[in-house]
Amino acid sequence: MIEGLESNALYFAPLGGSEEFGLNLNLYACNDQYLAVDCGIGFADERFPGIDLLLPDPSLLEKNQSKLKGLVITHAHEDHIGAVAYLWDRLQCPIYACAFTAAILRRKLENENVTGVPIHILKPYEVETIGAFSIQFIPVSHSVPDSGSVHIQTEYGNLLHSGDWNLDPYPVVGQKTKAEDFQKIGEAGILAYIGDSTNSQVDGFSGSESDVSKGMMAEFQKHHNKIAVTMFSSNIGRLISIARAAQETNRSVVVAGRSLHRMIGAAYECGLLEGIPDFVDVKDAANIPDENVVYVVTGSQGEYLASLAKIARGEHRDISLNRGDTVIFSARAIPGNERRINIVKNMLSAAGVNIVTPKDTGNKIHVSGHPCRDEIIQMLQWIKPECVIPVHGERLQLDAHAMLAEQCQVNQSIVPINGSVIQLAPGQPKIVDHIETGVLAVDQRRIIPVTHQSITARRKLQFSGTVHASLVLDKGLETVEQIKLDTVGISCERHDDCIEDELKAHVLNVFEKSELYEPDEIAEELRIAINRYVMNELGIKPKTTVHMLAL
Repeated sequence: MIEGLESNALYFAPLGGSEEFGLNLNLYACNDQYLAVDCGIGFADERFPGIDLLLPDPSLLEKNQSKLKGLVITHAHEDHIGAVAYLWDRLQCPIYACAFTAAILRRKLENENVTGVPIHILKPYEVETIGAFSIQFIPVSHSVPDSGSVHIQTEYGNLLHSGDWNLDPYPVVGQKTKAEDFQKIGEAGILAYIGDSTNSQVDGFSGSESDVSKGMMAEFQKHHNKIAVTMFSSNIGRLISIARAAQETNRSVVVAGRSLHRMIGAAYECGLLEGIPDFVDVKDAANIPDENVVYVVTGSQGEYLASLAKIARGEHRDISLNRGDTVIFSARAIPGNERRINIVKNMLSAAGVNIVTPKDTGNKIHVSGHPCRDEIIQMLQWIKPECVIPVHGERLQLDAHAMLAEQCQVNQSIVPINGSVIQLAPGQPKIVDHIETGVLAVDQRRIIPVTHQSITARRKLQFSGTVHASLVLDKGLETVEQIKLDTVGISCERHDDCIEDELKAHVLNVFEKSELYEPDEIAEELRIAINRYVMNELGIKPKTTVHMLAL
């Protein structure tokens, strides 16, 4: 149990995904039994050189593995499902998901060579008892099929964990969010609504995916050469919209990107692509006239290794875009990814490729899968919760969600940070403790804390450069050869080599004047001397190493 908490009580604690986008990991505790909801990735930025993916730290769940009765996955987006394959060995618990989500998860586990994972497929509305909890998925419309809000029933009261959702009146795939479903559970009482805050600052409604089909068709009619559309790979509804628009404008759809192919395979397995023309293999696209092809490619967030970035750099093996071709960005920028996206756009623009974003056209080419303010108001009116706990957003979105709940006369709102322990019952909901949370980094084939010295060293090297000095000494501690000195990221105003020449002279001078007789002590003296010299000359303190080889 979390130290200091009551065993006969109901708690909620976000371990990731609050005051940030991505890394969703949520913990419910009831009578000293745990239920986790979602386990997703985040994307690294320039603070983590050499790192692409971030994971929530599951240490608390790992330490209490015997109490962890299950992990519920609300839907198949990376920020909710992407970390499972990396972390399941540390959780070792059953997983509960709807059919499409389970199909995606199996592919991710297979890709990471993770076996023996018990995955339980739940049908919408089916009630499943997991330890001290009874859960059921309530279908909601979202930009990935089989999305569900999780209705959690306990002896202390009922909860609604919204997951990602919107009120799309005409979803292209999947079920719509039904008023009667949420009114029914609202009538039974909702102690707390733990809800999506992504668009809590945006007025109105998010819109319908059906409108995107029409918008895409209009865009395809405007552009007469090759077209590439980039989108979130999990957005099967968007893929169907593109396929329908392509069919109406006499274009064939070519799919590029492993994650897209995984999603399409799962969609076929679940019968979600019936009536959609077959997609063309990228190897066969060269035989299609430019005016009759539309590529669907990964990389809407500017990911360096995704298909769109490779195309922009001219490095994709099978796809090239030329002057007069068009790229349509059918996705919003996740906060923090703007710089990477702009790098890709700049390369495309330099090649004469037309770029179309939702802001560049009057045609609807993207709708959000998250509820805007009017949709959140509608949900709160349906379920009438006693308390609202905003999650899934940065602090501005969480606070806006809480203020909106207050305007809707919800009795109480509690804005958490990662690690906040909220006692939901018995008594008035309140924050009673804080537990340590963290973030892990996927570094090549290992998982390390983001505080690991290797990442810290890389970050330092970005700003300070390096100096490596090597000396070979004889038994009398005299130099046998000239000092070998290399620098990275360090230069003076006169010419690039001058600092190395001056440093060699300085190191030799310090060495000759040294009164020390142990090689390790001499090496440390020289390291300090190098750092001082570079600091005095250039105003930076490099990462310095000195190797002494005594014969």
